[in-house]
Amino acid sequence: MTTAKSTIDLNIHRRLLLQAKPYWSQIVGTFLLDLVSTPLFLLTPLPLQIAVDNVLGSQPLPKFFEALLPEVIKSSKTNLLVFAVSLVVLIALVRPLLGIGSSLLRAYTGEKMILDFRSRLFHHAQGVSLSYHDTRGTSDSVYRIQYDAPAIEWITVEGIIPLLITGFTLIGMVYVTVLIDWELAVIALAVSPILFFVTKTYSGRLRSKWLEHEHMASTAMSVMQEVLGTLRVVKAFGREEYERDRYLRHSKKAVWALIRVTLIQNLVSSVVNLSIAIGTAVVLFMGVRHVQTGILTLGQLLLVNSYIAQLYGPLQALGNQVTGLQRSLASAERALSLLDEPLDVLERNNAKQLSRARGTVVYRNVCFGFNNNQPVLDNISLEIPAGTRLGIVGRTGAGKTTLVNLLMRFFDPTSGEILLDGVDLRDYKLADLRNQFAIVLQEPVLFSTTIIENIAYARPEASNQEIIAAARAANAHDFISKLPQGYETQVGERGMSLSGGERQRISLARAFLKNAPILILDEPTSSVDTKTEAAIMEAMERLMHKRTTFMIAHRLTTLENCDMLLELENGQIVSVTKDVSNAIKNRLALGEHNTNINEDLEELI
Repeated sequence: MTTAKSTIDLNIHRRLLLQAKPYWSQIVGTFLLDLVSTPLFLLTPLPLQIAVDNVLGSQPLPKFFEALLPEVIKSSKTNLLVFAVSLVVLIALVRPLLGIGSSLLRAYTGEKMILDFRSRLFHHAQGVSLSYHDTRGTSDSVYRIQYDAPAIEWITVEGIIPLLITGFTLIGMVYVTVLIDWELAVIALAVSPILFFVTKTYSGRLRSKWLEHEHMASTAMSVMQEVLGTLRVVKAFGREEYERDRYLRHSKKAVWALIRVTLIQNLVSSVVNLSIAIGTAVVLFMGVRHVQTGILTLGQLLLVNSYIAQLYGPLQALGNQVTGLQRSLASAERALSLLDEPLDVLERNNAKQLSRARGTVVYRNVCFGFNNNQPVLDNISLEIPAGTRLGIVGRTGAGKTTLVNLLMRFFDPTSGEILLDGVDLRDYKLADLRNQFAIVLQEPVLFSTTIIENIAYARPEASNQEIIAAARAANAHDFISKLPQGYETQVGERGMSLSGGERQRISLARAFLKNAPILILDEPTSSVDTKTEAAIMEAMERLMHKRTTFMIAHRLTTLENCDMLLELENGQIVSVTKDVSNAIKNRLALGEHNTNINEDLEELI
């Protein structure tokens, strides 16, 4: 168990160090600045020894100063006192300057590393399968990117460097203490095995508790994000108190997990402090006895006690850093596990470029299922000539949306192939392939920015004239012009400051601006009134002109202008009809105004 844990820890450190490779020079610079402070740290108690033994007493100077100082200082006790006082001031001046330089470089390096790591995590999170986010929830990825990613700084900059510096300081202090009185040094170091044992024993438990806390905190955040994202529904059903209690329930679990971690850390700290106190007491007792027997001078005792006190500081710091490191390792483990999530859709090494497709689409024996469960699509074979308008109908769960999602390579078929202009979709460069599609969804997707930026999302380099022309084509220019800020109007979160019809027309304008050869319309008029639907349908008629179009709709009348009608049921093709007008008339004559809702209601009745 311990070996497996050590292997995991080493792997985490290795991966984080590789991630931090562009910043190694800054990390080394920070380390050197901190390292220079170590000799100054060791010099701190020396002025006191000089004042006691060489100014107040008549002991010889330490060999280091005997060789270094000029005779004019060594020959006068007044000059020695001035030197000792000056040394105190010099150390007090230089150490903060080195500390400022180290802190600035550490802050710059750490923040840049965190930003790069977050960027990598964010990019990878966009590339993993949609089913991953559907299962885990987007807030889990958000938590890992925002709150777990800083572990790279905590480990590489705030963890490893202080650990190394503490080690060097410890070695220096042990060396100097041994030179003065090796017996006291041995007694002082006798507590080290205890500290090592306690730290080693509890580090694994701390790690698991921190992982538990991070998971609970992420779950609480998920509840909050979910509720605030669906606030209208929560208010409509009067569920505010229920959701508050649900959030508190998960948050309390995170709080108790944190309390358990804090308890373990304090227990470890108490054992460490008790060990250090016992070591200090024994050193003090033996030190006084050594002064009484003439082994040490009073100044040397003060110097040794100062070093022993500072020796225990690094020892205690090492213990705290090792236990504190467990939280960072837990966070790093969570962040790296997101990077380990495989990408469902990969681009082949020899992928072909595609500038603009003609739009001929062929499905050949296509099957697809999520996580090897029951197939969503089963043996789909279909040919759609370029420029064809394909209407797609079927009950909820029939596989309509999955059919077009496969076309855009949001997923790849479990078996079979989909061809675009005679080439397997998997043989195209992914960015080139997706650039062939414009999409308009049932629920328009707008971003919390201006109208002009939302339209330009399809083609950021487009001119204002092109954006306005696209808005006119989508029947959106008139209502946009009447807004106080016109095209610079902020649409609010998810565009909720606009009506559903206005949001849909902006979405259509985006599709016009992209000018892609293939169009995906996924129930674009199902959530608007009849008058708004007429305006949207008029715009869509222009949008569909000479484009291969896949239109999913519940209202049969929406599909009247299609060239082909595809009916799906349970993931299989029921029928493919080219005489769309007569097929819809026959269905309407039978009372089938809606391809989905009526059938579902009949089942319920």
